[in-house]
Amino acid sequence: MKVNENISLWGSRVILVPYKIYHVVKYHQWMKDQKLQELTASEPLTLEQEYEMQQSWLEDDDKCTFIVLDKKDMEQKSEVDSMIGDVNLFLNNPENLKQGEVEIMIAEEHKRGQGKGKEALLFMLRYGVEQLQVTSFIAKVKMKNLPSKNMFEKIGFKEVSQSDIFEELTLQLVVTEEWFLWLLSQTNCYHIHVYNPLYE
Repeated sequence: MKVNENISLWGSRVILVPYKIYHVVKYHQWMKDQKLQELTASEPLTLEQEYEMQQSWLEDDDKCTFIVLDKKDMEQKSEVDSMIGDVNLFLNNPENLKQGEVEIMIAEEHKRGQGKGKEALLFMLRYGVEQLQVTSFIAKVKMKNLPSKNMFEKIGFKEVSQSDIFEELTLQLVVTEEWFLWLLSQTNCYHIHVYNPLYE
């Protein structure tokens, strides 16, 4: 999505940056992991396909993605070495253009359970409401991925359907004034900056 190609979102635990061509090789390595493929319902891609996917994330108006960096790691490591996952928002419901489907992945297993994924998700939700005018969100979670399900529910998502065929739950959150005030209180460290590639 062009709208976020030159911005980054900074917090206390993570920095969200646009998905650039120099992130692709590490991202591709992550997605070779069969467990990650199952948790994210993803098919393995070739490296060439991954580069094409990165370009579509940049060009398409209905996809917004950020790479998640560990902020503490950025003090000593390069941007690529600090990558721990990604967070995505799809605006792909033709019947409701104000609805976004959100995904969060912390690919580095040793970085899970530290609040980094939650902060990245909250930042994407806030960005979606404030910058993209999203009024409701859905999330699709594998039934066996209880940590992810619990995180979404703590944020305010409620289960609306399940698919036994795909072993998947669909959760929904409708943005209300009360919930948005809560979101602001949870993201008081959120700052938007011009993105200066930390890789180069």
